[in-house]
Order: sequence, then structure tokens, then C-alpha cells
Amino acid sequence: VHLVESGGGLVQAGGSLRLSCAASGITSSFNLMAWYRQPPGMQRELVASIASRGGSTDYADSVKGRFTISRDNAKNTVYLEMNSLKPEDTAVYYCNALAVVLSTRYEYWGQGTQVTVSS
Repeated sequence: VHLVESGGGLVQAGGSLRLSCAASGITSSFNLMAWYRQPPGMQRELVASIASRGGSTDYADSVKGRFTISRDNAKNTVYLEMNSLKPEDTAVYYCNALAVVLSTRYEYWGQGTQVTVSS
């Protein structure tokens, strides 16, 4: 399984970006797909997740109301729409996929895409 992120870049505060994560596997086969981020000098943190069954979503408090996670199973792609960006959103953003098969966890990561928000 390969996850390839795209869509990062430099944007001014208040702007928007849309990240994409293209999976080589079938996204509907994963139990959960998520976006994480790692700001400079800090630990990686969960930003948003979306369940494959039912499509329920969850967000970090810091991004609620500004970010939206979605998926297109036909394209095996997960998106993160980011609006009203703030300088503190600056980080490397990683796509994550989790599959649980017979109680065994399989977790996959993309290579990351840089998002820089200037003030």
C-alpha cells in the first residue's frame, strides 16, 4: 500500500488549501483514514479522521469548523479541505491509513506534504 500526499504549499493567513491523499489500495478496505501533522520541533498530532463504514468524522479541537476531511472511494483518495488557515497550522501533513484484519493492525503512512502559513 502506498499513500501519496499532494496539495501542500505556502499560503497567507486566512487562505485555503486542499490536500489530497491517493492510495494504491482500495480506501474502502481501510477501517480508518486520517490526516496527521507535525509542526516544527513538535510531535505528530491527529488532525482529522474518517471511518470507512458510515463515513463518520472526527477533528482536533484546533481545526474544528475550519477543516473538512472527505473521501472519494471511486478514486481511492482522501482529502483535507483547510480554510481560514493560521500560522499555527504550519506543519508537515501526513496521510494515514489503518486496516484491522483478524485483530491485526496494519498502518500505513504517506511521505508528507509541507504546509506553510505566513502571517
